[in-house]
Amino acid sequence: MIVTETTQGIRITVQARYLDEESKPSEGFFIFSYHIIIENNTPDAVQLLKRHWHIFDSSGEYNQVAGNGVVGEQPIIAPGDEYEYHSYCELTTPIGRMWGTYTFENKSDHRVIEAKIPEFHLEAPFVMN
Repeated sequence: MIVTETTQGIRITVQARYLDEESKPSEGFFIFSYHIIIENNTPDAVQLLKRHWHIFDSSGEYNQVAGNGVVGEQPIIAPGDEYEYHSYCELTTPIGRMWGTYTFENKSDHRVIEAKIPEFHLEAPFVMN
């Protein structure tokens, strides 16, 4: 499933998938990848400074992940351009969900934009059968 959210001209699209070949269900180890596309639909360049994730699994375990940039980068995205990356998360259950925020700086006026990352579900396909 693909989910999208737009905040102040920053459009974030997420698609997640279960990585069967990397997971070990018998050991309670479930790996999910997610593909993110960040589109800058503002008239100014923006720089992604920080990320903040909320991660839940179906046992009720909750984790937060926060830090500078994404995948080791703090990209500057020109007006009309986009930035894409892939990452992953590990869960102890076959079902979970994630959402969060990215903090951007408008490079023209140094205004901070907190862009919402839409909630997306992490579901191993065998659970849905």
